[in-house]
Amino acid sequence: MAKLAKEAKAKDFEPKAGLVWLASYPKSGNTWTRAFLSNLATILAGEREELELNSINRFTIGENFLQFYEERLGYKPTEKHHKEIAGLRHEVQQWIADQFDGLIFVKTHNGLVIDHGHSIINFAVTSGAIYIVRNPLDVAISLAHHMGKTIDSAIETMATLDIETPINEKRIHEIWGSWSQHVESWTRKPHPAIYVMRYEDMLVEPNRIFGGLARHLLLGAMPDQVAEAVGRSSFEKLKSQEEDTGFQEKSEKAERFFREGRSGQWKEVLSPMQVERIVNDHGEQMSRFGYLPLS
Repeated sequence: MAKLAKEAKAKDFEPKAGLVWLASYPKSGNTWTRAFLSNLATILAGEREELELNSINRFTIGENFLQFYEERLGYKPTEKHHKEIAGLRHEVQQWIADQFDGLIFVKTHNGLVIDHGHSIINFAVTSGAIYIVRNPLDVAISLAHHMGKTIDSAIETMATLDIETPINEKRIHEIWGSWSQHVESWTRKPHPAIYVMRYEDMLVEPNRIFGGLARHLLLGAMPDQVAEAVGRSSFEKLKSQEEDTGFQEKSEKAERFFREGRSGQWKEVLSPMQVERIVNDHGEQMSRFGYLPLS
């Protein structure tokens, strides 16, 4: 089992051509960020048609598809094969990098960890990372809907150290750890190749935050192009597209993927005991990002 305490060293994260990781704890704004980057890419390419929701994978990819590992192992991996999978991650990531010219954005919910002696990230083919963090008080509500479970169950999941998702028919396991472990693993040591964004700031000042991201990635986007991409990937637009066409990444356990898209919902939904539990579990990391509720 991977241990979040054994973090990959930030000094290994040297900028190189290849993969840019879109990393976050689940339900923290990862898909929204992918939608913005995909829409910006189409605008920079001179495409006039707005990008459909289910087409955002033209410009982003996941590295945890079971097929990638089955092809290399020669058999379908199961829960018995975590060690074998850990040994193949770098090879799979090298293969992904080889398929594209320039940068390729790779979605992940993995913590920045060491798994069975192997770093979760192949630094040799990595250019950098974008990390999105969201108030765990709101994450708990979204995660509960996503998993089709109670909020108390989601809170327990977020507090569970070293937690991993199971391998299923489509994907290998992901190593989340607790919410605090996940956030700390990616943000404990500031690094110029890791661009950190707060979900709440993305909501309040999307042009500024996403514009900063575009500059960090050296995409050469003009302010009006960033604003257009922000508009094309607004929560309202994404929610409307899901209602019209569905979203292929929606969990089977969830009624819909794009639900509220706002911050502070916890004030209306969580009980005082639930708030206290989350603060007790994650107070240190919440304090770092300004998430502790005012008394």
